[in-house]
Amino acid sequence: MPRIEEVTQQLSNKFKDGITGIDQPGATQFFADIKKEKVKDICNEIIKMGGRYLVSIGYDNIARDQTLGMIHTFAFDRDNIFCGIRTSVPEQNPVMDSITPDIPNAGWSEREYIDHLGMKFSGHPKPKRLILSDDWPEGLYPLRKSVPWNIQPPSAEGVAYQLDECPEGCTVVPVGPYHPTLHEPAHFALYVDGETIKGCDYRGFMVHRGIEKLCQTQLTYNEIPFVAERICGICGSVHATSYAQSVETAGNIKISRRAEYIRTIMLEIERVHSHLLWLGVAGHLIGFNTVFMHSWRVREPVMWLGERMTGNRKTYGMIVVGGVRRDITPEIKQDILNVMKKIEEELIVIKNAIVGDTSIHKRTKNVGRITKEDAIKWSLVGPVARARGVDIDVRRDHPYAAYDDMQFSVPVVDTCDVWGTVLVRVLETFESIHIIRQALDKMPDDGPILTELAEPIAPFKHAIAGVEAPRGEVVHYIITGEENRPERWRVRAPTYPNLQGVPLMLLNNELADAPIIIGSIDPCFSCTERVQVVDIRSGGVKVLSKAELEAFAKKK
Repeated sequence: MPRIEEVTQQLSNKFKDGITGIDQPGATQFFADIKKEKVKDICNEIIKMGGRYLVSIGYDNIARDQTLGMIHTFAFDRDNIFCGIRTSVPEQNPVMDSITPDIPNAGWSEREYIDHLGMKFSGHPKPKRLILSDDWPEGLYPLRKSVPWNIQPPSAEGVAYQLDECPEGCTVVPVGPYHPTLHEPAHFALYVDGETIKGCDYRGFMVHRGIEKLCQTQLTYNEIPFVAERICGICGSVHATSYAQSVETAGNIKISRRAEYIRTIMLEIERVHSHLLWLGVAGHLIGFNTVFMHSWRVREPVMWLGERMTGNRKTYGMIVVGGVRRDITPEIKQDILNVMKKIEEELIVIKNAIVGDTSIHKRTKNVGRITKEDAIKWSLVGPVARARGVDIDVRRDHPYAAYDDMQFSVPVVDTCDVWGTVLVRVLETFESIHIIRQALDKMPDDGPILTELAEPIAPFKHAIAGVEAPRGEVVHYIITGEENRPERWRVRAPTYPNLQGVPLMLLNNELADAPIIIGSIDPCFSCTERVQVVDIRSGGVKVLSKAELEAFAKKK
């Protein structure tokens, strides 16, 4: 019996009165509809069976049956299975049990839907606001369909966001919202005793852009990939691919093998430049600017390569539902091989220098240390997890694109600290170069790069898609809708779970190590902000042009 059928049968047998139906649209995904009273028991059972928590999805179903829907998603990695546990609560009494006490990484997801949908979770250990600012009007839930996508409620004067209480005997050291070591706004309140960090509270989402709501109401399926690329300034192809795969899975769309290979190549080129970027930033954060300058020097030819391939250094515009928009010509193929050869040669030099450098060892070894058990408990992903002995990688465990035809290793170390993250990222860069060469060699010589849709995508189909970003696993969940756009689209970037593990990484470390510990997860808070000038007297808002912004910056 296939493993997916074993899992569904085991759940059905144990929770006969709690599961109302199981939908299995394919060989690698299933969705169980359950009674809300059983949500905690069933989710805990999935963890016991070897499942790994991904993210939760809340959605507005009021117009159809006066409920708010909730989906908790999990992965059985070695069995290539994604599953969604679906339930709902009535609009008038939107309460269900919290799964956070047993699955701590669900904490943010549940708080998100307290903010966005007005749901309530009994037993949640920290049910305060997460995403909405503290001056957001009570009772206004922006993800409900009755709320316009472009609403701008008035702000309340003198309202500041509330942080956790500082432990007795400690001092609060604020890192952010604007700070030299953070490239985007986020606030880490560090509770410090002398030079030792004894606790931390985080407040972010200061540049939340409402992308999911925008795309569910204003854009069509094949316009969304160009917005998905802008979720992250590093992982553009990652998000576009994960979104496209979710739609293709839900719509039963099969793309060409050549398109799958091109996606693989683009994703690995993105990984090479991202890992080199992070390595440089890590060097900068510990005051080792030689590493910073050399890593970014080696990375620059990858950026030039992206521009020659797609017309853009970074936001490539390559991935759409049904395939890709541009082919790889023989000339581009040779160009890619030449660039990878040069990068590999220079990366060997950098790797040898890093491995033997005692100053890097002192700033990274036994810093940001957490155990493998805690990394699993908190559902950490990517190099952060693999540096702590957690052997997961979506490319291998849930193959997509052409990864089922690639031979590669997944670097895993057990140092459980920042040094392990450095090792994993460097080793992964070599593996990416190896994958790119394989993909260029094995890619079919001909075939379409874009598959046209034969018929409209049926509404109310569910699908989960995972892609291994440089920072870790990206998850996109889609419920197809009418009018050629999603009913619900949920994006979970790797920073979302990894940030929740940062307070544990900071605990009992020195204050001076906070920047590299935070930086070790390669946090991406938001990557495409627009600048606005707000007149606090009149409330008027003006979006600055590039020329106006330059003039504003130079004005004394």
